[in-house]
Amino acid sequence: MKIFQDYKSYYDYMQPYRSAANLIQTKLEVIDDELKCFHGYSPIHQIQSRIKSLESIEEKMNRKHYPVTIESLKYLHDIAGLRVICHYINDIQYISQLLIMHEDIHLLKKVNYIDYPKESGYQSLHLVVEVRVYCQKGLLKIPVEIQLRTIAMDCWASLEHDILYKNKEPVSKDIQDELKECAKRIALTDLQMQKIYQKVYQKKHTF
Repeated sequence: MKIFQDYKSYYDYMQPYRSAANLIQTKLEVIDDELKCFHGYSPIHQIQSRIKSLESIEEKMNRKHYPVTIESLKYLHDIAGLRVICHYINDIQYISQLLIMHEDIHLLKKVNYIDYPKESGYQSLHLVVEVRVYCQKGLLKIPVEIQLRTIAMDCWASLEHDILYKNKEPVSKDIQDELKECAKRIALTDLQMQKIYQKVYQKKHTF
């Protein structure tokens, strides 16, 4: 069963989600620009934005045992998503706090996979926020998932995805254990890099 009859129907329906993602990305860019302007430091390395593909939406609905209908879209909070890649661990909490301080952003959910990594070793801070979007349909409240992670965390996650999910053959437990060990080493490296940075720049940056 298909949710939309054709790609144009899907694209048109996703317009508010694109607007919501753009709104969040603009706020993040402003935060980063202000910190760079007033403190001489840019904590955000990169911002990636995406709208879930129709195939991914239908696959998730089937996996979650939701009816594959437009009505079921309300159960998916990650149709609009952003990935915020920061330089250091402390940047993640700082950026997330500044973002959710905005009155027009409502925090729905926060999951800290940095302090409490997934069984696979995955680390990231996940936020689900709700923003108001004004469009031809009227005022809509759109959920957006935001993943915040360091450059090192993103490197591990990207390579792990290539190894586990793009590979059609299942990997052994030994390989999974090796990936977990790599994640632990990367986490230790992140902490050490944070300490080195603080030693060098703690007198220069006051935030």
